Amino acid sequence: MATGWAGGAGAGADAGNPAVAPQDAPFITPSVDADVLYELTSPTGETVMKQRMRWQVATLRQRLDPGGSDLFMVTSWPEHTLTVVDPDRKTESVMPAPSQGLTPPGHPALVGSYARLGGSVVAGERCIIWRTRDADGHASDVCYTADGLLLQVAQQGQITVRALHVSRVAQPDAVFAIPSGLKKVAPARP
Repeated sequence: MATGWAGGAGAGADAGNPAVAPQDAPFITPSVDADVLYELTSPTGETVMKQRMRWQVATLRQRLDPGGSDLFMVTSWPEHTLTVVDPDRKTESVMPAPSQGLTPPGHPALVGSYARLGGSVVAGERCIIWRTRDADGHASDVCYTADGLLLQVAQQGQITVRALHVSRVAQPDAVFAIPSGLKKVAPARP
């Protein structure tokens, strides 16, 4: 899932003030604590799974809980780590975070190119749709809120990530705590 989030409705130009330039890129890191439930869909349109994402802005930590599993992942950007916890096997695997850089909350994306396409409403939330390209040049249309929450991703017209429910509520440290007594195992290699 995404390692960053952002921008959207209200994040760009002030319609009443023509001197304010439109925003050139979305905010891609949440500036608020959040709990978001996503539906992830395969490129063929089949629902693959649900995934819960929680974000704590004060510590720049994210927790992902894939549906149908007790396994969870905690990314800490200050520590540059991704920890995969498997409570069933009582194991933890620590590796470098997928992206060493993080756009600070409240700042437009620092890397990549974005073209603003328009607005949408996803999970009852307003967002701005931006077209961007991955390292291989494949286009994605991403929809971010003004406070940096990713609400939707579409590739070749197919929605692959969609928020179902968004809650902006304080996330306690306990959500991101790694249980003690776990056996450390090497990260899986693709």
